[in-house]
Amino acid sequence: MSYEMIALLMFASMMAMLMTGQRVFGAIGGIATIAALLLWGPGGSELPFSAVMKLMKWYPMLTLPMFIFMGFVLSESKIADDLYRMFHVWMGPVRGGLAIGTIGLMVLISAMNGLSVAGMAIGATIALPELLKRNYDKRMVTGVIQAGSSLGILVPPSVVLVLYAMIARQPVGQLWLAGVVPGLMMAVLFILYIYIRCKLQPELGPAIKSADADISKAEKYRLLLAGLLPIGIFASMMVPFLNGWTSLVESSAIGAMAAFVAAVLKRRMTWEVFENSLKQTLGVSCMFLWIVLAALGFGAVFDGLGAVKAIDGLFTEQLGLNPWVILILMQLSFILMGTFLDDTAMLVIVAPLYVPLVKALGFDLIWYGVLYTITTQIAYMTPPFGYNLFLMRAMAPPEIKLKDIYSSIIPFVMVMMLALTLVMVFPDLAMWLPNYVYGR
Repeated sequence: MSYEMIALLMFASMMAMLMTGQRVFGAIGGIATIAALLLWGPGGSELPFSAVMKLMKWYPMLTLPMFIFMGFVLSESKIADDLYRMFHVWMGPVRGGLAIGTIGLMVLISAMNGLSVAGMAIGATIALPELLKRNYDKRMVTGVIQAGSSLGILVPPSVVLVLYAMIARQPVGQLWLAGVVPGLMMAVLFILYIYIRCKLQPELGPAIKSADADISKAEKYRLLLAGLLPIGIFASMMVPFLNGWTSLVESSAIGAMAAFVAAVLKRRMTWEVFENSLKQTLGVSCMFLWIVLAALGFGAVFDGLGAVKAIDGLFTEQLGLNPWVILILMQLSFILMGTFLDDTAMLVIVAPLYVPLVKALGFDLIWYGVLYTITTQIAYMTPPFGYNLFLMRAMAPPEIKLKDIYSSIIPFVMVMMLALTLVMVFPDLAMWLPNYVYGR
């Protein structure tokens, strides 16, 4: 059997196992182990083992539990709730203001946690009931929360970009900085869409009533200070890192400690909050670690087969495809896989194949990491089985039906496609900030 056919059989077997509902790390790692033993005998175990040891020696991996812990502390201690209250009071009088404030909330939640699930949970439980109570259109606000929560995997400290850095062997700091401008640009595009839509159709996002707006200036400023606390925590972490005063790992520890101290000072750090934060941090961190270990093992076997060179030759020499055409086909495959897989599963399945291929085609791997992340965001919201669609269905109140959820995301997906196109056409949108910071 040719090496190309073996690689195809490995990939098909892994996809079949995933479709039967097997654990992601079990499907990927199991296929890698079986293939290595069948191809090279007992010595084949050295391939994935050496890849795993590289991961264990990768110092920036320590950032993963720190950032996850920081996010869960802010969420469990309800400090994140203060953010929404701040946006509610300050943005409410504007048409569509609460929906615009929800996007702002999602950006800040993303900067505190790095996971889209956290943004979805907070948005669905805090923002959605308030928006519906104030007669906002249910389809629009459902789309707002889904689109806003997707920013969690692009705005730093994105956990997905940390995983991409592990697999692609790229600097985490540069990837985070590369995601800043595209992430903020996408948030601004969402806000512009909401503002213009509510200007044209005021019934979709009415301004809050005078009774809601009847709050003293002192209370408004108190809420502003309470809402700015998470921003201060994020700044305490990122400013030293961007100025070169601390390493990435040290900055993550500062962020985790700042969140903990803030919860203590606000008298919200109960034993229950601490225990829940630790348990969830341990669970999420271990899940990511197992998946990355399996992906590295799978990638080691793929590299041993020379499958990447074979596929590169197939696309560029035999089929004569332009590198940009190949890149677009890769992005389309992400959208297809995103209908039934989450971002982590997609990354670990295709990274062993796509990352070396992208490098061989002459594209920058930092820039491609941003493209992958934006495409994953789109895939998250693409019917029929987009990950965010079902998360929203599980968290939304009964009056929001599945057809509302499906129809709500269409304009936001179009906005995200525009953002993806802009980053592809103008790579400096992603590369300017890391080049500026690391070029100093």
